[in-house]
Amino acid sequence: MTLRVLIVGTGGMAGSHAQAYAQMPGVEVVAGVDTRPDNLAEFQHTFGVAHGFASVDEAIAWGEFDAASNVTPDAVHHRTTLPLLAAGKHVLCEKPLATTHADAAEMAQAAAQAGVINMVNLTYRNVAAINEAQSMIANGAIGEVRHFQAAYLQSWLTQPAWGHWDKEDQWLWRLSQAHGSMGVLGDIGVHILDFASFAAGRNVADVSCRLTTFDKAPGNQIGDYTLDANDSFAMTLGLEGGATGVVHATRFASGHLNDLSLRIFGTKGGIEVLSKPAADGTGSGLRACLGPDLEAGIWRDIAVRDVKTNYARFIDAIAAGRQVQPDFAHGALLQKVLDLSVASDAQNGLCLSL
Repeated sequence: MTLRVLIVGTGGMAGSHAQAYAQMPGVEVVAGVDTRPDNLAEFQHTFGVAHGFASVDEAIAWGEFDAASNVTPDAVHHRTTLPLLAAGKHVLCEKPLATTHADAAEMAQAAAQAGVINMVNLTYRNVAAINEAQSMIANGAIGEVRHFQAAYLQSWLTQPAWGHWDKEDQWLWRLSQAHGSMGVLGDIGVHILDFASFAAGRNVADVSCRLTTFDKAPGNQIGDYTLDANDSFAMTLGLEGGATGVVHATRFASGHLNDLSLRIFGTKGGIEVLSKPAADGTGSGLRACLGPDLEAGIWRDIAVRDVKTNYARFIDAIAAGRQVQPDFAHGALLQKVLDLSVASDAQNGLCLSL
């Protein structure tokens, strides 16, 4: 039996979803949804998708699909996902789950009530090194977690490796609150928060955060885009169980296209995860300093096992009828951290508890 998938939002990232599903036996992308006819038509032509709709409601009225990938902009996730859940459709939603905790919590509750498989596409869960680190920490390899540091560095505001941010809509909307952006905090902050807390095996307990928006154009305006979304953040986090750490991210890290790093230290050792674009030849890696190596401070590479992608785990979960992580409830928890980060910055970095 073929599992039929609907793609909601047919921008650039939709191609990643469509390509992933196309490689899976027994899975077919049967339709796309987009309010932009030209984008929808191009998507259908490129991926051989037979049906196209201008709205989620039209697609639901048609009804010939089992699951949906929501690849719309952040601010649209809430209003496009709720009807799908109400219709009993399984949903994989892009990150962040929503733009406010209230919306994310409503989505999580609706998914639970619908009894459908729900996942947030936190793509760094696809990285073998972070999964191996999480497993090692859960099995006590570094003892009790005490401290961590995490960084997510991008440079597309200083070097046009991915395109010209000041001329292309796909970048400009990420700099404008009015276009649904939470800035670097919502775009990559959600990744690094999940990256650190998932590996440590602990949820966030409290946060202190400062956000910065830099001048990037005359009057911070380019066409219809007001450039007011944050470009950098720095925060301290407390985790359940008492561990503490520092997290920072920016789009101004010249020389770092898309680099994520995590270091976690415990009572018996330390672990380091590095994740970089595969195109630069480095990929992702895992190192550890454990046992007899501690005295001399020797770090050794750790072999990692291949892991399934979020797309594959989503499809597997539907087939098995068993919920997997990261689900909407986890996405809502991350959104609460993001909301508190904004509130903390408004109060000059005041530490706020979840």
